[in-house]
Amino acid sequence: MSNVAAGWYPNPERPGFVRWWDGAAWTEHEHTDFSTVDASRLSKAEARHHVAALQQALHSVEGIVNRFGLRKFADFAAWRQEHIDALESNRRNAEAEVARLTAARDELRREIGTLQQGVVTLTETREFQEVGLYDFEHPAESSVQLATELEAVRSQIKDTIRINNATTSVHGFTFNNSLAQGTRFVNALTKLMLRAYNAEAENAIKTTKAGNLQAAQARLTRAAEQIAKNGAMISLQINSHFHGLRLKEIELAHQHMKALQREKELEREQRAELREQRKAELEIKKEQERLEKERAHYQATLASLRANGDEEGVTRILAKIEDVERAIVDVDYRAANIRAGYVYVISNVGSFGPDVVKIGMTRRLEPMDRVRELGDASVPFAFDVHALFFADDAVSIENMLHKEFAHCRINQVNMRREYFRTTPQHVLDALREHRVEVLEFTMEPAAAEFRESEAILRAGRGCIPAELTQSTP
Repeated sequence: MSNVAAGWYPNPERPGFVRWWDGAAWTEHEHTDFSTVDASRLSKAEARHHVAALQQALHSVEGIVNRFGLRKFADFAAWRQEHIDALESNRRNAEAEVARLTAARDELRREIGTLQQGVVTLTETREFQEVGLYDFEHPAESSVQLATELEAVRSQIKDTIRINNATTSVHGFTFNNSLAQGTRFVNALTKLMLRAYNAEAENAIKTTKAGNLQAAQARLTRAAEQIAKNGAMISLQINSHFHGLRLKEIELAHQHMKALQREKELEREQRAELREQRKAELEIKKEQERLEKERAHYQATLASLRANGDEEGVTRILAKIEDVERAIVDVDYRAANIRAGYVYVISNVGSFGPDVVKIGMTRRLEPMDRVRELGDASVPFAFDVHALFFADDAVSIENMLHKEFAHCRINQVNMRREYFRTTPQHVLDALREHRVEVLEFTMEPAAAEFRESEAILRAGRGCIPAELTQSTP
């Protein structure tokens, strides 16, 4: 009956009476069902009874009307919808509040997890520091290529310490006939020795320089051997896997330092190349100015000779002007064509031995200036020239020779070091093979200063190095 509208209905418990149904349940209001009463047959007492019942029913209806308000059905429907909307709004607000509280709860849980992780991290950090493992600025951290590999190595180092696998020692050691005391003794000595080893490893990493990798790793290996010697009573040793990880750390630091050194050398060579280019440009500019001034001088002289009617002098000056203009054209060409220049093949027997040559190029107007600069105070003797020739594309010829003798390059790291372990004859053969025209090529270096110095040393007037006693003048 939950779907029945509110109203008066026959009371099944009391025939002849009707009872009020409010739409959900029966109420206490009831009265006589007047539709079944024949008023003509009623006595006065019965009529008064029915009137009283009717009045009571009216009072009941008035109470209901006063309680719910007398509205039209449309008004009641609007009132009902208004309350439904209010309930729906309250429901949405409640759901939003539940979602907000749920999000706040989840955020608190995340914060608790972060704090718990921080507690774990601090605990681990303290345990690592007890054995001398600290987070310090590793040289390779700033390297894009090495940072990832370093992070992996450090993670393995921490994992090894975390599972107590950084060292090995005897089990069941007793002290004063006590296994517990023996265990405490082994743990304390292990922690002390591991702390010393890690301190040595950190120091080796921080002091690593380009070129001293083997010395740094040997130093850490000696530390591990010393720990094994001092801990022989309990068979204490640094685990070989852990030792390998720390050696890898040193290697990564060394690789980074070598990369920095190569970068600095490259920058230094680039600056030297720029200085060489500026010198060439300055020489060309000065030569252009000199030739222009010389041409102006000849043209003034030519005008004077023509005014005096000196035809012979005019002819002579015109020839000189023609020579100057050809020189100006050549200099302008050198200025415009940056690939034009002189290719040189030089050696320095006294400094590098008989089978080492330097192959390079210069754009200088006077190429011997460059050769003389290379033989300055940085080497004990001056360079000897085997070949020095001009080429419109000197850059390509230089690159061809460098590629041809790449396997003979002495410095395989810095490509700006243009020294090759080969002979002048092999260089000449390569030039001929690639059809490079060379008008003059000297096979045997003069090495005048070196040979004279060697003769003085052999005469007993100086210190004779052991290697010179085996050489021939």
